[in-house]
Amino acid sequence: MTDLLLTGIGQLVTNDSDRDGLLGLVTDAAVAVKGGRVAWAGPESELLKEFRELPELDCSGRAVIPGFVDSHTHLVFAGDRSDEFAQRLRGDSYEEILAAGGGIHSTVAATRAEKTNLLLNGAVHRAKRMLGMGTTTVEVKSGYGLDLQTEIRMLEVARAISDHLAIDVVRTFLGAHVVPAEYSDDRAGYVRLVIEQMLPAAAGHADFCDVFCDDGAFTVDEAREILTVAARHGMKARLHANQLGHSGGAALAAEIGAASADHLDHVTQDDLARLAATGTAAVVFPSVSLSMRIDPPPARQLWDAGVSVAIATDCNPGTSYVENMQLVVGLATLTAGLTPEEALWAATRGGATALQLADKGHVTPGAVADLLMLEADTYLEIPYRPGTDLVRMVIKDGEPVVS
Repeated sequence: MTDLLLTGIGQLVTNDSDRDGLLGLVTDAAVAVKGGRVAWAGPESELLKEFRELPELDCSGRAVIPGFVDSHTHLVFAGDRSDEFAQRLRGDSYEEILAAGGGIHSTVAATRAEKTNLLLNGAVHRAKRMLGMGTTTVEVKSGYGLDLQTEIRMLEVARAISDHLAIDVVRTFLGAHVVPAEYSDDRAGYVRLVIEQMLPAAAGHADFCDVFCDDGAFTVDEAREILTVAARHGMKARLHANQLGHSGGAALAAEIGAASADHLDHVTQDDLARLAATGTAAVVFPSVSLSMRIDPPPARQLWDAGVSVAIATDCNPGTSYVENMQLVVGLATLTAGLTPEEALWAATRGGATALQLADKGHVTPGAVADLLMLEADTYLEIPYRPGTDLVRMVIKDGEPVVS
């Protein structure tokens, strides 16, 4: 059903910048959907006659919000790192675990060895849980292969997720995640492999190219070179930036006009000003800070500096095995200093902004009709009840897909 009329909406979050307030709230609202896109949204008393014959869904006073856009995940992987989680709780640092062959390296070994159908099964199960909790668009990275064959295999698996579920997948090539163990004495050789073999092969398989530009990963000069070549192959730039230290990744993201700079746990006022001036979005992860037991991300400072802020799960097997964007909204308010309105915007329109998806994350004419009906009469229940699944119905492209 791609034509639909939602009536009886007690509170509608539109994220419409032409309406009052950040969320463009409309009470006693209706939404008309035609061909999978929003045709009209506003007070039900103003509903146009031409939409009254559409198949009707009565929301019975419940709140309706845009579908969540989870703009940063590592959803395709094999293996389990719950033991490392316990190690961190006992006092070992992430860097110590990585140096001992754990962390990303252990996931790389498991992912390389896993059969493709099992990689897909795992990714689909994770994405299914995400969809059920309201994520209608998810970004998925490679980066646990670090060889040509597995990196492309991961991107193919990411594409196949949407063959099994009504969820949109945005793919990102992250061959420059870390230098794999077999290149530990020849990092220049690995950078050449990424540039000369992986990037040409990834063309057509990925929308974005990401680089982990940070301590122990890739330098600013290496990241700039990789992203410059990626652009020639049609991939837009994103960056893991300034997560472990002040690496210069945020400044590079602003310099090259990257779509987003992600993590940003260590930023200066100059970084904030540059990101705001260039329009590069900032993606932050309150759940990572919780899992790693570190200071929360600087979401408040980024927002106040005029940077477009997105929040995401960073779902991965090591530092944030979180699939629930509702929980991330709650953590953004409770730990990272955002208001409920800012957190919900960052989880919807902010995520769409980070992925340069102009027709998602809002409920306005022409937007994709990705909507969530809540088991609540206000969006405030989401941060108020963190961890509770309050999604009653998921509507994807105008069709109810989870109820």
